[in-house]
Amino acid sequence: MTIRHHLDEATLMSFAAGALPAALAAAAAAHIAMCARCRREVAMLESVGEALVAELAPRALARAEAPDPGAVAAPARPRASAVADGELPWPVSQLIGGGGLDAVKWRWLGPGVWHHPLAIAGEGKLRLVKAAPRRAIPEHGHGAAELTLVLRGALRDVTGRYARGDVADLDETVEHKPIAESGTECICLVASERPEEFRGRILRHLQRLRRN
Repeated sequence: MTIRHHLDEATLMSFAAGALPAALAAAAAAHIAMCARCRREVAMLESVGEALVAELAPRALARAEAPDPGAVAAPARPRASAVADGELPWPVSQLIGGGGLDAVKWRWLGPGVWHHPLAIAGEGKLRLVKAAPRRAIPEHGHGAAELTLVLRGALRDVTGRYARGDVADLDETVEHKPIAESGTECICLVASERPEEFRGRILRHLQRLRRN
């Protein structure tokens, strides 16, 4: 597996700091679990952060700074570890359970396209998207950040070609129409801060279906 598309530097920094929304953090963790280069980058960023914290002069917490006993702890940042079963990175295998991608129950999204929402606590939406060979996900833009990680097969859009392990790290300036390559289906993990902005009446109907 040769990975050519990686997480943006700003995304890696936010991930290392635990500042990404939950859905984006899960997708980032899944890519990092598959990508040695991004694992090294995160380790370096975490080391820098630890060094900066260590240089701070220790001091006692003021009374006003004492933790609120009724506060709810923030969810833990997803772990980035080795690939779990030869195909799925640990963060994905934990979310979909046993059986892998072939056991996923898909919902119809459009001609040759299906999706499977993944339940995750926190901000954003996380789901698997499957496209049959040479089928396209309808053209859309993004209200905010979106991460698309290819788990099986390959796809192309205006930003390039993405194969297994590649991640498309996109923002609100990008509009695209991902198309699965011929030969095999394409399955991706897609995380978004906000719902996609589809074009046209039929596509808006598809968007409503995705929200159900």
